Amino acid sequence: MHLYRAPVPVAVVTDSTAYLPVGVAAQRGIRVVPLEVRLGDRVGREGVDIDAAAVSAALADRHLTVQTSRPPPAEFATTYRAALADGAAGVVSVHLSRDLSGTWDAARLAAQEVGMDRVRVVDSRATAMGLGYAVLAAADAAESGADAAGVEEAAADVAGRCRVFFCVDTLDRLRRGGRIGAAAALVGGALAVKPLLHVAQGRIVPLERVRTTARAAQRMVELAVRAAGDGPADLAVHHLGAAERAEELAERLRERLPRAARLLVSEVGAVIGAHAGTGLLGIVVVPRRECPGGTPES
Repeated sequence: MHLYRAPVPVAVVTDSTAYLPVGVAAQRGIRVVPLEVRLGDRVGREGVDIDAAAVSAALADRHLTVQTSRPPPAEFATTYRAALADGAAGVVSVHLSRDLSGTWDAARLAAQEVGMDRVRVVDSRATAMGLGYAVLAAADAAESGADAAGVEEAAADVAGRCRVFFCVDTLDRLRRGGRIGAAAALVGGALAVKPLLHVAQGRIVPLERVRTTARAAQRMVELAVRAAGDGPADLAVHHLGAAERAEELAERLRERLPRAARLLVSEVGAVIGAHAGTGLLGIVVVPRRECPGGTPES
């Protein structure tokens, strides 16, 4: 007599820029591959060796070089093989936009090495909880018994609905890191002007110019409310070294969007912080899709 054994769910992998709430990755069985951060002579893994406080301190030192780099393909390959060796039916690896980092390329190279029939790589076209909510959708689908194609589709669907708005004190670090063009950087270069940006088609694009940080926060709330629409939405507020302003922003969102399904507030990690600089403030919006019966789904 042979006992039936249910297949192990599809394994979900992401990178450290998803900035999932503390403990969620371990609880949900999501494997996280960290990017690398260099602070002067110090090199470490984001979220493991180097945190947001370390990068904030480094950014305050103008003589200290702050750089980031993608994980090596070999690290992804090791992670994929470990998941498969543990019995996973397949792997879906969801990452930050390929236009912002070489991380997706590294994951793709590793998938080719391990086997494209066993590993699927998804470009979220976003980062932070724009990526994080896509990863959580993939984990939900995997836990519900979806196959690799279904898990991939769930992640891509949420990523396609995501909107990311943010403001920074200066565009200089984004320009120097190649995350925004020199011409675009001039948009926010005027004195006493706060650049408001968004992520469009996986790229950082200037959206508007406002005069004050308060006006930037107000405008982001307006944009988030419009993006959320009339139904429930998953939201996240991110910051670097601006916890009080982030909480104020979250409170405004709670007032304007009482039907928000989830609202997370967190500080970004070392990688995004290295490119955006201290003072970053941002909002992620993922409108929930309505099921045929009228019940919202993630």
